[in-house]
Amino acid sequence: MKKPTPNPPETNDTSPYESIDSKKLHDAAERALDHYLKPSAALKLHKPSTMFQVAPGMDNESLLVHACESLASANIMTSDIAAYVDPPQRHTILAIQQVIMLAELAVNRVLDNVEIAQTPAHS
Repeated sequence: MKKPTPNPPETNDTSPYESIDSKKLHDAAERALDHYLKPSAALKLHKPSTMFQVAPGMDNESLLVHACESLASANIMTSDIAAYVDPPQRHTILAIQQVIMLAELAVNRVLDNVEIAQTPAHS
């Protein structure tokens, strides 16, 4: 025996914009969602300054070494700052330090791989 499909629930044919307050509430909700879920147009148009540039002829290994040294310095600086800051901000600074440390480890791994790739194979 086949069971008949139930009727869909009856819907209210009124618009959510019947009152001014509901329209304002809807607009506010849309702005809030856009703020958090859509990238800002200002971020898309941002172009980095060309005042300081990396020389175009720099080799990858030199750039990686410099990046690694910069990350190591940033790691030490965040550690030093964290020692003088109270716990809520200290946790944030230590999280930043961990991100820096992970980036430093990744750059070190790339440097190791570059060194291995440049070493001639012995027969």
